[in-house]
Amino acid sequence: MPSSSPPPALEGIRVLDFASVGPAARCSRILADYGAEVIKLSPPPKHGAKQIQPPFHSYGAGRGFKRAQLDLKASEGREAFLRLATGADVVIESFRPGVVDRLGIGYSAVSGANDRIIYCSTSGYGQSGPSSLRAGHDLNYLALGGYLGCTTPRGDGGPPIPGATVADSAAGGMHAAIAILAAVVRRATTGVGEYLDVSVADGVVQLMSLHIDGYLATGVEPGPGSDILTGRYACYDSYRTADGKWMSVGAIEPPFFVNLCRALGCDQWIERQTDDSCQDEMRADFARAFETRTLAEWVEVFAKVDTCIAPVHTIADLVDDPQLDSRGLFTEAEHPEHGRFRQVGPALAGMSRPQEPVAVRDAAQTDTDELLIEAGLSTEAVAAMREQGVIA
Repeated sequence: MPSSSPPPALEGIRVLDFASVGPAARCSRILADYGAEVIKLSPPPKHGAKQIQPPFHSYGAGRGFKRAQLDLKASEGREAFLRLATGADVVIESFRPGVVDRLGIGYSAVSGANDRIIYCSTSGYGQSGPSSLRAGHDLNYLALGGYLGCTTPRGDGGPPIPGATVADSAAGGMHAAIAILAAVVRRATTGVGEYLDVSVADGVVQLMSLHIDGYLATGVEPGPGSDILTGRYACYDSYRTADGKWMSVGAIEPPFFVNLCRALGCDQWIERQTDDSCQDEMRADFARAFETRTLAEWVEVFAKVDTCIAPVHTIADLVDDPQLDSRGLFTEAEHPEHGRFRQVGPALAGMSRPQEPVAVRDAAQTDTDELLIEAGLSTEAVAAMREQGVIA
């Protein structure tokens, strides 16, 4: 591996982000970890107003974010935002469709001031279509996009509740980040920005494309247990160990399956990996074999076997896993009230490592004055905006 890291890939890119939670917040976290300067925009706190404030440790708090508070319903707040947008590269918003235009901060207004702007609207169902104004959350998008329908049901036959916000994180956040990065590359050629309509539900369809394309091509509808990736065969499943923990098995390719069978003492199944007539019996034999050792013992056994297995970690397990720890996936952070804690650090390839410990500021601390003065407002104008309640 190279001895020194290259400069951050997005160094010099400024992002204005209206989102406090959800897919857009995950997108800005990704961009910040690639070196972009992300300015989190929010309204000034008002008495009795309900505003979403994520926990102090959420979304990699403290890494590469600046904060500004603006009342966008006030003309002075809108003008201040447009000043900031003039010097920005990207705007990310997650209001319901139509809201930013009514506020006077939509793509047409921003691109009129800065034609290089890349304006990314993230929403559950997109900016158009019969469901576009519908409220939703991660579970709803996974339901609509087929993810839940292809997942092994719970005991009562209903779709399960996933253990992670797959739609928000991948179908939304990563979807938006990829689209923005592609637009940044395209702008280098065209010299102008563009508008991006990122739908989380669309992103789930993309995640499910392997199954959807199969159905469209063959007419055979996939579902739980319909193929090798949804539980049809014993070689792709999870098994309980002697200490009540679980081991995942993904021995799809025949050589890996042969090695699995031999390690379990189940050589009788080597030639019948995809024989539908014996899968229940094969599973039962695998289950009995796995129950003869603890998870730690099986991990040691399989360390010497070329097959596809991994322990089913709890969150408490994975933060101490030697493989993950060796990859430098965790970093130290420090909050003035909550003290020092670990958090998931920049984890994707090519991201920049932060200096440790990462200083996590109190949510009430902002960079509003500094940013507005940098954008060309006078100190007197900023003071007047504070007096009027336009900024906190």
